[in-house]
Amino acid sequence: MSSTAKDFDERARGEFARIGTTRVYRGELLRHPVYTRFLHWSVAIFFILSLLTGFAIYSPWLFRWITPLFGGGPRTRLLHPWFGLLFEVFFIFQFINWFAPMAWTEADRRWMRRIREYATNQEQVEPEDVGFFNAGQKLYFWTIGVSAILFLITGLLMWFDNLTGRWVVAISYVVHDIAALVMLAGFIIHVYEGTAHQPGTFRSMMDGTVTERWAWTHHPGWYRNLTGRDPRENYEREKRQEER
Repeated sequence: MSSTAKDFDERARGEFARIGTTRVYRGELLRHPVYTRFLHWSVAIFFILSLLTGFAIYSPWLFRWITPLFGGGPRTRLLHPWFGLLFEVFFIFQFINWFAPMAWTEADRRWMRRIREYATNQEQVEPEDVGFFNAGQKLYFWTIGVSAILFLITGLLMWFDNLTGRWVVAISYVVHDIAALVMLAGFIIHVYEGTAHQPGTFRSMMDGTVTERWAWTHHPGWYRNLTGRDPRENYEREKRQEER
């Protein structure tokens, strides 16, 4: 990533830190600063709005239920591409913000080989090389990136359908819909992982903090780098205390 993009991201973090505050209490760690949380929720909101208006246009059955929420069919069709463009804009900033920690590593390849154990909660603590994001989170991020590109290209082709051939527009509809379904599946998994599967994750996108126990349980590598303490030692100490 260019130095210009990095400088912009750092300035944005600083400006948002002046606007909003993040309180970190004893036993907690800062996970997501204000700027990151703003981008995350902006992307999420405009994705959901794009999804709702898109499905209303896509399905006659959903059309009758969803379009009244946006003021009727014509307005829903009008709003959908603009919601999509705002999703794209905010995701570009989020992409810059998370580009570095989302880089794929050898640790992520090892994590993918044990994805079944992760999904079924067979281990109480993640491997010690799991950093700020695990491989599943990175895979979802890069899936969004690819889908965002497909959304933008196919969306523009459908929006300005008089500028190209009908077969191009027809293919664009299919690709657009497939990308939307992939994103929907990923979104459902993302919500589940951030709530029921990993309690305490959702709060990190609300107040920006996580407990130290959450950190050394789910992201031991990040915990070690941030605190200089051994996550496995913390786990064993707390386990002994619970057994007393």
